[in-house]
Amino acid sequence: MRYLPLTAEDRSAMLAKIGVNGIDDLFAAVPADKLLKAPPVLPNAKSEMAVEKIMTAFASRNVTASSVPFFVGAGAYKHHVPATVDHLIQRSEFLTSYTPYQPEIAQGTLQYLYEFQTQVALLTGMEVANASMYDGSTGTAEAVLMAHRITRRSKAVLSGGLHPHYTDVVHTISKMAGHHEVAMPADVDGSENLIAEIDGETSCVVVQNPDVFGNLRDLTPIAQACHKAGALLIAVFTEAVSLGLVKSPGEMGADIVVGEGQSIGNALNYGGPYVGLFATRQKYVRQMPGRLCGQTVDAEGRRGFVLTLSTREQHIRRDKATSNICTNSGLCVLAFTIHMALLGEKGLRRLARVNHANAVKLADMLAKVDGIEIIQKSFFNEFTIRVSGSAASLLEKLAARGILGGVPYSRLSPNAELKDLLIIASTEVNTDEDRTALVSALKELV
Repeated sequence: MRYLPLTAEDRSAMLAKIGVNGIDDLFAAVPADKLLKAPPVLPNAKSEMAVEKIMTAFASRNVTASSVPFFVGAGAYKHHVPATVDHLIQRSEFLTSYTPYQPEIAQGTLQYLYEFQTQVALLTGMEVANASMYDGSTGTAEAVLMAHRITRRSKAVLSGGLHPHYTDVVHTISKMAGHHEVAMPADVDGSENLIAEIDGETSCVVVQNPDVFGNLRDLTPIAQACHKAGALLIAVFTEAVSLGLVKSPGEMGADIVVGEGQSIGNALNYGGPYVGLFATRQKYVRQMPGRLCGQTVDAEGRRGFVLTLSTREQHIRRDKATSNICTNSGLCVLAFTIHMALLGEKGLRRLARVNHANAVKLADMLAKVDGIEIIQKSFFNEFTIRVSGSAASLLEKLAARGILGGVPYSRLSPNAELKDLLIIASTEVNTDEDRTALVSALKELV
């Protein structure tokens, strides 16, 4: 976005309009000891060309995911996004569309949201999906709140395989709402006993599959135990591509499915914006946050789309709202929908198989390196290795050689005392040369 400066006269007119004497008055609420004593040491003025040159030099210091062997995952994944996606989302009828406050006028927006909901419902094996959330972590917190409303209980059991950032978001929301959650210890090998934690006060059990360490889980026994106790199972995913190969959460008995859709249609983007996917059973639709688009016919029998259900406080009374989600990440939704439509079912399954095959190749190669232990017995495109010493230090050494080798678990959960764990992802973008470079470097560094 270009910076267009205002004149002194413009500023004076604006300040007078809002009734303050100067710009400093706008920051009166900031404690005096938190204010800078002097301006930062920066040039007062530079030409546009000079600023562009300086900022380009700054940007060139970044190591982009496409420029080196890249094995980073742990909730955000590098996948190939076809150029068609970027081209289509920039068409004016899509790029200029936003939240349909007068929904029936925005037929194009409603149609792609309807298609998106259909895709998500099919992917997750659920009966109904909403028109998206902010991202996977806040969507998980909303799912827990939804479970509390349905069961009229307030205790959530969080798996030790749940992404620590997702756990943190749930904890923050639960604390503010006066709810209670039981966060299990880090479950590195997928052996925790969640069923033992379910009791008559449990509202829901939250399980990620594949989990943050890469373990694949059969959710069926947990779902059965939840239902026997009157609780709900919330299934979480961070890697949407896995749904092309792994048995869907709906088939395993999940009541609410929520996750991150970044993997499909959306680049890494330094951590966002992303898009949260949210699906549930038809019987719980009235407690689902966000909004739901539907298909109908008009007075002349022509196909049309409507905003069927909207539970956000922007649309209805605050005390009736099921969430305060203020946007549905519409452009990210559109990118997801277009990419998914381009792939189709066969394409998604093929993409998932390639991801799994690439990860298996890498795991087989790493298993032959002395000093490295592959922890997972089954995984999709991500797994965890145990190294001697600090995984974070090892990663820095790999980075110095031009290899982004994964995510140390200690970065996600600094207090877990698991400093020797490195989470590694291998998607369709990784080549044999990339894998060889990583393994060769580890042979020398481990």
